[in-house]
Amino acid sequence: MRKLALPDSVLMTGSQPGRYIGGEVNAVMKNKDEVDVRFAMCFPDIYEIGMSHLGIQILYDMFNKRADTWCERVYSPWTDMHALMKEKHIPLFALESQDPVKDFDFLGITLQYEMCYTNVLQVLDLSDIPLLAADRKDWNVPIVIGGGPCAYNPEPIADFFDMFYIGEGETVYDALLTLYKECRKQGKSRSQFLREAVNVSGIYVPSLYETSYNEDGTVAAFRPIFEGVPERVRKELVLDMTGSVYPEAPVVPFLQATQDRVVLEIQRGCIRGCRFCQAGMLYRPVREKSSDSLKELAVKMLKNTGHDEISLSSLSSSDYTQLQDLVDFLVEECSKRKVNISLPSLRIDAFSLDVMSKVQDVKKSSLTFAPEAGSQRMRNVINKGLTEEVILKGAALAFEGGWNKVKLYFMVGLPTETEEDLKEIAHLSERLAELYYDTVPKEKRQGKVQITASSSFFIPKPFTAFQWVPMGTNDEFREKAHMIKGEFEAQLNRKSLRYMYHPTDLSLLEGVFARGDRRLSKVLLKAYEKGCMFDSWSECFDYSKWVEAFEECGISMAFYTTRERKKDEIFPWDFIDIGVTRDFLWREWERAQAGEVTPNCKMKCSGCGAAVFKGGICFEPRD
Repeated sequence: MRKLALPDSVLMTGSQPGRYIGGEVNAVMKNKDEVDVRFAMCFPDIYEIGMSHLGIQILYDMFNKRADTWCERVYSPWTDMHALMKEKHIPLFALESQDPVKDFDFLGITLQYEMCYTNVLQVLDLSDIPLLAADRKDWNVPIVIGGGPCAYNPEPIADFFDMFYIGEGETVYDALLTLYKECRKQGKSRSQFLREAVNVSGIYVPSLYETSYNEDGTVAAFRPIFEGVPERVRKELVLDMTGSVYPEAPVVPFLQATQDRVVLEIQRGCIRGCRFCQAGMLYRPVREKSSDSLKELAVKMLKNTGHDEISLSSLSSSDYTQLQDLVDFLVEECSKRKVNISLPSLRIDAFSLDVMSKVQDVKKSSLTFAPEAGSQRMRNVINKGLTEEVILKGAALAFEGGWNKVKLYFMVGLPTETEEDLKEIAHLSERLAELYYDTVPKEKRQGKVQITASSSFFIPKPFTAFQWVPMGTNDEFREKAHMIKGEFEAQLNRKSLRYMYHPTDLSLLEGVFARGDRRLSKVLLKAYEKGCMFDSWSECFDYSKWVEAFEECGISMAFYTTRERKKDEIFPWDFIDIGVTRDFLWREWERAQAGEVTPNCKMKCSGCGAAVFKGGICFEPRD
């Protein structure tokens, strides 16, 4: 019988005690005395969010298949439990064993979103692990390793990590864990292990590199400190998606998670090449998992979890070449089991609507379009590959099929944007409302049409065609949002239209840390000292504390956001090789300025560089 790390007097005082007790269905239990490596896998947010993360489920399953390794899960305690643990001097613990994180060999932290960075410090602090990697001298604390999409620019948080895994986790973790065991067996020091770890492909050890800066604050050089340390780190990539590890019995959460369902990953990568989209570049080339293997997985996962919903995971599900076959199987299988099917990231066309009509309750569901920009000119600039004709045709089919609620997603602050482009967000929404009343006879309408448009503020990300461009200011974002709102209120069908926009302060900070460098670590430390945590949660986010932290550290946010970059400027992330070349991204930026559309990968190869991995769509015949 496990002893819980939190006594009842503490556990029952905080909200949602189920977050902290472990013991869920399919959780892996091992004898800690019979394993050589203990790995604490952390998602730096609350249990309900972290339990929805597919990457951790995959690695948890993969690590625990090793007889010599026990991987356990760790999540950020919510603010009430954080305070109680501090007060009672209770160290952060892993769910399975309830043992302190500090006793583990590795602490792996998934970096999914820049605004979780202060939660990384929370996890280290509660674990009694020195916040700065430079202060971890011996084996008395775990090796802290980061991974995930934000690890593709690890520099703003580099001072807090011993190492980063760049790329997809299924490929070289086995080699890293084996190296760790050998180093410990041979009595080597922590620093010796780190020196040897850089020879494992995809591993980046920040302490083995140094950065120098120009007088204007830009990066002058980034180089290894020692001979034998690679100058560049290439991302790791799974080429055989069908044969790669995947959890057949994922852990079933005690509480309702954000995505409380079976998740089938059908492919990685995206053919579309949207110029604002970082994921579309990071995960190139597109690699599919076979439909037959997905069918087997679906049956096993539903049986092993008892979930009543299954979802397909992909950046663009409509581009999966075996979608028809897979969906036909799922519709038949799930109807027998009374399981719902969720089909995100589908293009709205006749096939998709036919499928959705089979799996959704039309009266309750809403359809989602992501035009990203209101005008066709802007959609060409961002290479969205979506014309207004296609949008209206898809909407007409949806209205005829019985849908009357549509969600539209846009971005504000895109490069070359004009006032007319922004007003087109309201005008396009209005045209969709008109289309409903023109398309659906009065006697067949399911009530009034409801068009909900929401906009986020554009954030230039590393490894995109827009990594050189300035980001808007808070005032500019607010002015644009207010102008769009006014345009909505002037439309004829304004009662059928609704407009919302994201907080500007949060977007600005995300932009800072997305393209930041190592100098930002002291800002993060200062912000955490001021109480910043759970910054992605509106009830916790306090922008004034961040402003104070930047001012006290003498660092300008504008340097990282509103400043335009020169073509040859050295970026903090340039040492990472994702396959997609900087020359290609610059060409895409030039095409964006000219309003030229680049064909998708199936139509024509654009020479992005991802063929260097010798797999995926780069070596398949095109349509």
